[in-house]
Amino acid sequence: MGNRLSKIATRTGDDGTTGLGDGSRTGKDSARIHSLGEVDELNSFVGLLLCEEMPGDLREELISIQHDLFDLGGELCIPGYELIKDEHVARLDGLLEKYNADLPVLKEFILPAGSRAAATAHVCRTVCRRAERSIVALSHAEEIRPHPRQYVNRLSDLMFVLARVLNRYAGGSDVLWQHERKRG
Repeated sequence: MGNRLSKIATRTGDDGTTGLGDGSRTGKDSARIHSLGEVDELNSFVGLLLCEEMPGDLREELISIQHDLFDLGGELCIPGYELIKDEHVARLDGLLEKYNADLPVLKEFILPAGSRAAATAHVCRTVCRRAERSIVALSHAEEIRPHPRQYVNRLSDLMFVLARVLNRYAGGSDVLWQHERKRG
């Protein structure tokens, strides 16, 4: 792998194409590259979230998620390749159950606010939903296995739950939407 990464500026993309993991080339504006970019952006925002204070077990789980997202990018980069599996989705289901267990039931919508860590988790959630939409769009143009789509669907839900957890960790709570609030 070291030789592959030793030359970053190859100039091969100057014509508007980029190489996929199987050696083929595609347009930088293709649905596959769009999805890959969305997942990369999500991974970067998870990295930003990791700069915040949080419980150690949550930090380790987010680091695992970053590795999963890198694998998801690899799967998107190599048509027909499989890296994200049932167990990845099941692990997110387990984390959803774990972190949601102690949260109060929501009776109102919440705003993407509160602590900086919680707000960053909400950014991760929205970027994750965008990545999901791009993977769904890609699946209309090319064959994509269901696990990548399922993984980002669960991950966006988890980021919502983690935002709530992080607000509590910071000593706060959910910031509720006030539908009756006077505007102006």
